[in-house]
Amino acid sequence: MKKPKIAMYWCAGCGGCEEAVVDLAENLLNLAEKVDIVFWPVAMDFKKSDVEALEDGELTASFINGSIRLSEHVEMVKLLRKKSQLVFAFGACSYTGGIPGLANQFTKEDLLSYVYEEAPSVDNPEKVRPIPNFKDGEFEVDVPDVLDICKSLDEVIKVDYYIPGCPPTTNVIIDAFTALLEGKLPPRGSVFGSNRSVCYDCRLNDTKPEKTLLKELKRPHEIIPDPEKCLLTQGLVCLGPVTRGGCGAVCIEGNMPCSGCFGPLDGVKDYGAKALSFIASIVDTIDEEELDRIFEKIPDPLGTFYRYSLPKSLLKGRVRRCNP
Repeated sequence: MKKPKIAMYWCAGCGGCEEAVVDLAENLLNLAEKVDIVFWPVAMDFKKSDVEALEDGELTASFINGSIRLSEHVEMVKLLRKKSQLVFAFGACSYTGGIPGLANQFTKEDLLSYVYEEAPSVDNPEKVRPIPNFKDGEFEVDVPDVLDICKSLDEVIKVDYYIPGCPPTTNVIIDAFTALLEGKLPPRGSVFGSNRSVCYDCRLNDTKPEKTLLKELKRPHEIIPDPEKCLLTQGLVCLGPVTRGGCGAVCIEGNMPCSGCFGPLDGVKDYGAKALSFIASIVDTIDEEELDRIFEKIPDPLGTFYRYSLPKSLLKGRVRRCNP
């Protein structure tokens, strides 16, 4: 019996998803015995031509991490989609756009100007930038172009399943591979993890009162949280109540509040809006001056509530106002 063929590919991301696969430890060896990894450029010497040589649908599944930021990403994920029976969006960047998606609050020109001309560490008086498809006589360099906006994977190709997390935790990775190999996959479009919030995984949930009301918010550097008390009730912006569970509440176990990397629960169209409305609902005042004082403790609302999901949100990115 032939082993299932799988591919793994890295788009715009930090590399944490690749590390998460390595963190499978001996489970990775067990996986390697059961599948034939035919494309994993970060770990082995595979080329684009190796994928092109495959028959359409010859890959059982492709696991694609990172958001879509470059023309090369678009080209590769479309190729992998064509060659794959199933595509898994692996990690928050692929699933909802991730931290690279925060760049959507700026224009492409803003980004290129800063990176190649204005950043304090840049010495580029001639303002030279990469030129896509550069040719000079017989010499040719194909440099990927930067897209106008950063996108989640399913904004470019059809995605069958989602594995959340920044990066995904070992248990959800194992669950996904086990379901694939045993032929017990959930309905297409499903997100691996729990259908309940992170709070249900959290050992501090029992210390949270039935109704949480806060008179002040605190930033993580301002306090040393009590490790035996709900972080939200201590004034920290913990997004566990509105975030999909299944991670084991690992950040909270490290005495840090949940930042929302597992994404929204089923039925939520805009994670950031849900998170913002939740925090607003537990602030115990309607006085405008007091509200201003309290919310000063969230100096970057976009980065707080849309940290992993701006491309997939209703906002998408920067609002461009038209002149009247």
